[in-house]
Amino acid sequence: MTRQNTYKILLDRGFIYQTTDEAALTSLFDQKEVIGYVGFDATADSLHVGHLLPLMALSWMDKTGHRPIALSGGGTSMVGDPSGRSEARKLMTVETIKENLAGIRPQMMKFLSLGDGRATLIDNGEWLMPLNYLEFIRDIGRHFSVNRMISADCYKSRLESGLSFLEFNYMVMQAYDFLVLWETKNNILQLGGQDQWGNIVAGVELIRRVHGGEAYGLTMPLLLDPRTGDKFGKTNAGAVWLSAEKTSIYDFYQFWRNVDDQETGRLLQLFTYLPLDECRYLATRPGNLVNRAKEILAYEVTAVCHGHQAAAEAYVASVKAFGLADPNGEVATSSRIADISSVTLEAELPSIAIALGELEGADHAQLFVLAKLCASKGEARRLIRQGGAYIDNQPVNVNDEKSPLAGAPWLKAGQAVLRAGKKRYMTVKVS
Repeated sequence: MTRQNTYKILLDRGFIYQTTDEAALTSLFDQKEVIGYVGFDATADSLHVGHLLPLMALSWMDKTGHRPIALSGGGTSMVGDPSGRSEARKLMTVETIKENLAGIRPQMMKFLSLGDGRATLIDNGEWLMPLNYLEFIRDIGRHFSVNRMISADCYKSRLESGLSFLEFNYMVMQAYDFLVLWETKNNILQLGGQDQWGNIVAGVELIRRVHGGEAYGLTMPLLLDPRTGDKFGKTNAGAVWLSAEKTSIYDFYQFWRNVDDQETGRLLQLFTYLPLDECRYLATRPGNLVNRAKEILAYEVTAVCHGHQAAAEAYVASVKAFGLADPNGEVATSSRIADISSVTLEAELPSIAIALGELEGADHAQLFVLAKLCASKGEARRLIRQGGAYIDNQPVNVNDEKSPLAGAPWLKAGQAVLRAGKKRYMTVKVS
């Protein structure tokens, strides 16, 4: 593989927010194979859309001839990162952390070529769990200034609301991760989100203090939804997960299909492997063609996370529900969505099987709860009263919210398509 300058690629595509030494990093990626890592704590049994940006950065290192390390936080997850949080994380047991690690590792592997000896998956529990506390604070803790630590954004914002001594250790532990990887793997670069700057710089300085060595940090921008101001990847239903069990592939596709029009070009650059000139071309499509660009974005990201077959099925299901974004058929030259007709498809909307007895004993509001389109009967009733609940494209009458389902024609037919609002569908299959 011909090695390329990953730093320039990341810079051009909009990944770079801040670095400890831009000139040095640009030069290093030209001169030699660079080893860099990103840490992922096991806070859940799946990663979510918020993790995609650092995963894509590691993937670009992999694809351009450098050596990425995906570091899972079997050790740091015992403490919990206070960065960007208004309150402490709930402590997890060792068993829960192991279960979560088992869930996120396969997801990380989709972005890395582990078989060729370049990319690596490592768990920081290997060196953090056996640590002797007194030796650690004597040998490592003495290099940290408390005054400097509490001035870091990750701690400063929490001092008034309360920062536990447990959380206060997190920066030291993350810095120690960097030191261990520098010593054992020749890892000279740590990448992370914008809110990780203080932790990353602490690692760079620790390496300098202990060994007089050179190390570098790079952070990526915090993405916000311009329509709500919330972190990108958050919805009314919560996080958008990479696990198909937690967020269906159809809903995952729809999340990307429904991003803000103005963000489409930027998101294509960050979350797909499409050539940069194509991303910029798609970002400038006039009028309704922006929806075609969003179809391509949704398809490409879904293909990366779930495979091309699943992406194709989600695309076709979306077209069945909403029609073609571009009736004239304009496509991007390199996007695999152009060849979608060659894929064998059995695409359907998301579906759920519910027992006949349970359905006959429910009312219309409960139906939308059973179908997982509403979290509670109260939410379902509000949906019906606002005219947003549909069964087989017919709005549910307000007077029917408490009426029983027994005898409904679709029950005899064995299924119905429910819709909540404009975008959320579920096929209910009678079992």
